[in-house]
Amino acid sequence: MLKVQLSQRLVDQLPKSNNWLLLGLWVVIGGILRFTQLAAKPPWTDEFATMVFSLGNNFNSVPLNQVIPIDVLLQPLRFNADAGVSDVVSLILQEDNHPPLYFVLAHLWTKLFPPLGEYVDIWMMRSLPALLGILSIVGVYFLGKIAFRSPLIGQISAVLMAVSPYGIFLAQEARHYTLSILFVIASLTCLVVAINHVFNAKKIPFWLVLLWIFINGLGLSVHFFFGLTLLAEGMTLSFLIYRQLKTEKSQLRLSKSNLFSLSLVVLGTMTTGLVWMGIIISQGYGNNMITWIHPLEHILYLISPPFQLLAVWVPMISLLPVESSSIPIVIISALILLLFFIWMIPYVVQGIKKGLQLNTYNLQLRILMIFICSSILLFLGITYIIGLDITRGARYSFVYFPAVMVIVGASLAMFWNDLKPDQRIILNKPNFHPIFWVKTLYSKLNSNGKLAVYAVVFMGILGAITVLVNLGYQKYYLPDRLVAVIKETASHPVLIATTHKSLVQTGETMGIALELTKSSELQDTSFLLAHQTKLNDPQVTQILEEAVQKLNHPLEVWTVNFHGSIDLNHCSLDDKKYPYINGYGYQRYICQ
Repeated sequence: MLKVQLSQRLVDQLPKSNNWLLLGLWVVIGGILRFTQLAAKPPWTDEFATMVFSLGNNFNSVPLNQVIPIDVLLQPLRFNADAGVSDVVSLILQEDNHPPLYFVLAHLWTKLFPPLGEYVDIWMMRSLPALLGILSIVGVYFLGKIAFRSPLIGQISAVLMAVSPYGIFLAQEARHYTLSILFVIASLTCLVVAINHVFNAKKIPFWLVLLWIFINGLGLSVHFFFGLTLLAEGMTLSFLIYRQLKTEKSQLRLSKSNLFSLSLVVLGTMTTGLVWMGIIISQGYGNNMITWIHPLEHILYLISPPFQLLAVWVPMISLLPVESSSIPIVIISALILLLFFIWMIPYVVQGIKKGLQLNTYNLQLRILMIFICSSILLFLGITYIIGLDITRGARYSFVYFPAVMVIVGASLAMFWNDLKPDQRIILNKPNFHPIFWVKTLYSKLNSNGKLAVYAVVFMGILGAITVLVNLGYQKYYLPDRLVAVIKETASHPVLIATTHKSLVQTGETMGIALELTKSSELQDTSFLLAHQTKLNDPQVTQILEEAVQKLNHPLEVWTVNFHGSIDLNHCSLDDKKYPYINGYGYQRYICQ
């Protein structure tokens, strides 16, 4: 009993005035990190889809199978004053594979800003997710504070969210993930409050039932993968109640009113989900937008999902320049990360174990742990049982990301006031052996709870900077690098040709065209999108050949992601070895 009381005192309850000042500080830091270099990275295919549909445009204005100039290719990025909310909703349901709520908000967001140029401004489109990402810092604070009734846990969770490299990565994309995160936070808060009422034999208030249904419905209107959050919540609730009812000494009795309330939440949420299922089944799911989610047909595909999940979990806390072009930097970065997590993981586990010993925090920790494990099981189940590898998409882990921030924040808070004597004896003579200094650092971190939190936050800041300078979470497509190669090499007018299956390829090509508009060079560049109905379609070869014949020579043909045979008369392949560029496989042909 004494141990429990003593442990409870270790978790500070900060004065209210300091609470708001600290939360404001985390918001400022998180805002600076999210808005720094916001438009520096070129947009990729999914961002182009967001921008085009949010403007009320579609990709049908881009002609296929014919040579087009830059301005025609970028026509969908022009402001559309005639488009309204109904046009955006209609386009999303017909052309995309996502629900429309975020696109409607983005459409209204664009109405707040005057046009800054000929085409939509990428900074403006990314500023909305960045702003929503800042709100998630506040949201996580309240989730931690409400769940554990501890402002300290809320504060540590908030600062972890503020500097999280993964959170910054999502916030700097013109996509809907930061809005989804807000609904994940809100729904999780409802789950925690409801379970607390059940376990304390209190009646779940009706306003909470209605609010929870409303939040879940809106969450499904932002991203269908929010449904994984709801499934994980259902698994968590069912498991906890079942285990508690099976315990011999359990005093838990699920009252009829609470059973009715929980059933109402389930039915209300399922109704919303069924409505969306009816809509997407009738409309068709998305215009080939998910073809990248491949089935598990290769041995590497079978063993890679756990490692792909691990590659998401690490940047939630920290990230270093592991995507640098310098091998020594990559090795050093990987080594530092390894040493950091060798210390942090056991430390966090110890904090969770300590919290589980406290009646005040036991239930809340179990809720978050079971929720996170349920989410991961759903990811692996969809991957291995259904055969769709959704672990490839790092962004999909938004479904449990806030829970990770709070459980890590709670575990660190358990040792906040710990200040133990350093167990290592520092010798009088200097010791320069690296292992000695690593062990000394570990000892200092383990003996000082505040220092441990500062270390985790510091590593988070380093990870945030890594993302901002594009040495971590690099874009899937790097058109700026391809354009740089073309500018440096081209000596004749340029035709960029690609095969086309869906708006994915249109977006890939738009990225190149948008980069070309940033300088006066190569403004006469032309594009060809040869529509391909099947693999190795001979028609695309003919389309390219006929297009090249009609153009003036000399000419350079750059085939980019061209999936078909190439047979061009009077053209020779440049056999020079060009640098590898993410997202673009390319060749240069010189036609005389």
